[in-house]
Amino acid sequence: MLKKWQSSDAIALWIIALPGILHFLIFKYIPLGGNLIAFQNYSMFKGILDSDWVGFDHFVRMFTYAEFYQTLRNTLLLSLYSIVFGFPAPLLLALLLNEVRLGWVKRPVQTLLYLPHFLSWVIVGGLFINVLSIDGVLGIMLQGLGVKPVDYLTEPGLFRTVLVSIGIWKEVGWGMIIYLAAIAGINPQLYEAAMVDGAGRWRRMWSITLPSLLPAIVVLFLLRIGNVLDSNVEQVLVFLNPLVRETGEVIDTYVYRVGLLSSQFSYTTAIGMFKSVIGLLLVILMNRLSKKLTGESIY
Repeated sequence: MLKKWQSSDAIALWIIALPGILHFLIFKYIPLGGNLIAFQNYSMFKGILDSDWVGFDHFVRMFTYAEFYQTLRNTLLLSLYSIVFGFPAPLLLALLLNEVRLGWVKRPVQTLLYLPHFLSWVIVGGLFINVLSIDGVLGIMLQGLGVKPVDYLTEPGLFRTVLVSIGIWKEVGWGMIIYLAAIAGINPQLYEAAMVDGAGRWRRMWSITLPSLLPAIVVLFLLRIGNVLDSNVEQVLVFLNPLVRETGEVIDTYVYRVGLLSSQFSYTTAIGMFKSVIGLLLVILMNRLSKKLTGESIY
């Protein structure tokens, strides 16, 4: 009887998991075969099987093209700024919001903070363009105060700061929700025992909350590192303009502009493979480093 129940239960679990398995199989694993065109002069009329093989020519072109190194530098700088300033932001916000005891204050603030996540970058871009442009809301306010306005979206030296700041504003609330969910899973008896021992709020946060959040922090950080060469192409395309292309062009927009618009599918696939290999190596390296330093890892 027990074996029969276990068998039927296992079948039910496989049925539940089947849509997810099919999703990854169809949309994640089967398309990996398309990476073959990185080693071909792919022609959509000849197809993958009949296109001419060129070996590593597209990779050589990628590494010998001066503009690619500029876009690689811009991508790395944007990712570095996002990690340094954007990654701790939701954690700090979750820790502070968790200390708010008034529910009628906490719930509305939490809703307002993660609401921008559900707005498209087209809406967010239009909003901030109207605010930050030289004749926008901020510019008019500065003129009223007798201060010369600055067009933040056309200044190359300010463009990365604007992108990172807007990205943090849009996504910090969503990251905060993840940490708040992890905080909710901490055993409340740990806090009660600490209060009995005389630990204050800051001490309980430092000695209980942060160590309990360490697994979530490590997983999210490693996932962020794996996407270090990925930029939010929607965000960059919304704000990018010819005046800031030198500092704002990233790999994804470079692929869109130089590769896809010119139908250079093999070249763009080579760039995509380069990004994937670098991301995989970084995840493996940082996972091993995290396992040695903190004891936490994703595998």
